[in-house]
Amino acid sequence: MYNNHDKAQILVEALPYIRKYAGKTVVIKYGGAAMVDPEIRAEFMKDVVLMKYIGIRPVIVHGGGPEINAMLTKIGKQSHFIDGNRVSDKEIVEIAEMVLSAKVNKSIVSDLQLVGGMAIGLSGKDGNLLHVRKKYIEKEGEKIAIGFVGEVTKVNREIIDMMLENDYIPVISSIGTDKAGNTYNINADYVAGAVAGALNAHRLIFLTDVDGVFRDFNDPSTLIADMSVTEALDHIETGVINGGMLPKVGTCLKAIEKGVSHVIILNGKTRHSILLELFTEEGCGTMIYRDEEGID
Repeated sequence: MYNNHDKAQILVEALPYIRKYAGKTVVIKYGGAAMVDPEIRAEFMKDVVLMKYIGIRPVIVHGGGPEINAMLTKIGKQSHFIDGNRVSDKEIVEIAEMVLSAKVNKSIVSDLQLVGGMAIGLSGKDGNLLHVRKKYIEKEGEKIAIGFVGEVTKVNREIIDMMLENDYIPVISSIGTDKAGNTYNINADYVAGAVAGALNAHRLIFLTDVDGVFRDFNDPSTLIADMSVTEALDHIETGVINGGMLPKVGTCLKAIEKGVSHVIILNGKTRHSILLELFTEEGCGTMIYRDEEGID
């Protein structure tokens, strides 16, 4: 149990990190257990509002795969995935929009405001926020259509900047439209990377269900606390990064290409993982950074 002196010391030790992040934009991809578990979810909301109060500019991008699955099951609609992308006919994308932009998005906004935040929910349609084109999967040199699944070609950052400048927390769902007005479901990881790149975010944080990248996934002591882009590519080539972590790290690298300086993979099941990563020397996840920028 901490005594009052210990609590004060924790705050003092956090001071240089608070100063470091003041005024900086941090994009958070919210999902996994941090979204589903009620206690962890409540703590996440408080952490985001705390970040806002001490001068950080948080932006939340969310998915909602489990909620979409539940709704599809409820109406007896089947769906399947190709390379992590939900093949989406018109009915599925309509359900995805309803679940993500209405139910999930507004519940996040409501929860943030319950703990003192001021949040505004957006989809990629609002203010023409996300410019999207139809996505195809390439296999053995062949393009495979996967329905109304999109990829972001441009982010209209002005609407996000306007909200940040007026002290709101933007909460963005991964739905967008193309030039013809067609609605698309988009992988939320990709949306987070595109948004962070467009904002030149200081940090992009992916909340996952794992602690980060390991040299040996079966040995917790082999967690890689930080690595440059070059080191990450080496780990991919040698097979250290493999399986389900491969697309996650790939998304991190793409975000860095788009302008993000540092990307962090955190375990959303760890209580207050974002605060531990940002405001303690030890951190608690894996950071990937541009070679020329260093750990920062």
